[in-house]
Amino acid sequence: MSMHEARSPKPTLELVAERAGVSRATVSRVVNGSDRVKPGARKAVELAIRELNYVPNRAARSLAQGRTNSVALVVPENTAKFFADPYFAKVVQGVARYLAGTEFMLTLLLSTEADPAKTTRYLQGGNVDGALVLSHHADDRSYADLGNVLPMVYGGRTMSTDQKDIYVVDIDNIAAARQATEVVIGQGRTKLATIAGPQDMGAGLDRLVGFRQAVEDAGLEPVAIELGDFTPASGRRIMQHLLDANLAVDGLFAASAQMGFGALQALAEAGVKVPEDISVTSVDDDSFARSSTPPLTTIAQNPERQGEIMAELLIKRINGEQVPEWSIMDTKLVLRASH
Repeated sequence: MSMHEARSPKPTLELVAERAGVSRATVSRVVNGSDRVKPGARKAVELAIRELNYVPNRAARSLAQGRTNSVALVVPENTAKFFADPYFAKVVQGVARYLAGTEFMLTLLLSTEADPAKTTRYLQGGNVDGALVLSHHADDRSYADLGNVLPMVYGGRTMSTDQKDIYVVDIDNIAAARQATEVVIGQGRTKLATIAGPQDMGAGLDRLVGFRQAVEDAGLEPVAIELGDFTPASGRRIMQHLLDANLAVDGLFAASAQMGFGALQALAEAGVKVPEDISVTSVDDDSFARSSTPPLTTIAQNPERQGEIMAELLIKRINGEQVPEWSIMDTKLVLRASH
């Protein structure tokens, strides 16, 4: 390196402006992505940036804009459940993939590992520009209240019915459960049961509603409605309970593939043949649905795409853009051997 090169000043906004023959404000607008720049001026600035190898001071920009360039993904679940559920991993993957094309970094908060108020204080403390919330429970109202001071987007409908400006990305869980139950009924099954999800969560409530609708429209009465927690262990335990009660169930809708996986384990251990003796369907086309014996007929959602949409909406909200309060994702019936 020559002495001249060693003494060359670090490229600045002013040097770019001088090279491009425009004002400092014009360079700033180009760097910040403003559309209030004429095409000729923008081209000159972009050329000057390349020639000078100018790198914008992101920290200074963030400070000037009052931003952290960071968003939080809040999962109100414990660590064990987070890592055991493939749904969460897919959503995180989708969020990260979208944010990779932006200046925003992702902070993951598992809020039940400590006092939930600690998470709320963190979100209120100016540490992030917005937050995504997954797996929302009825006792997580504090996050809905945060919507008054921080842009928020939810993966799954919240349990706060009296809050305004709540932005949700979800599937139609009622329709999904109804369709899955109708598959069972379509096999001529009349003694139907469900292993429903937690009733303090929107997905748990809505999937039970969908099951009830399908059964009632078929002129039937449910043989049993049992509540699980979306885990394989709860599906296995509840299915064993139904078998012990000798209810002669010939059709089962499990509100998650994980619970369906557990139910199939219990049925196999009891020597009950699927689908000959009982038809089983679920929601979620994940590794549990595909690796169960037999593989589960299920309603597929796309959690990775859900994560992308959530991140996109949140960034738009942070930037002051208008977005829909509800974004309903498509689902797909996947027919396998369990029905």
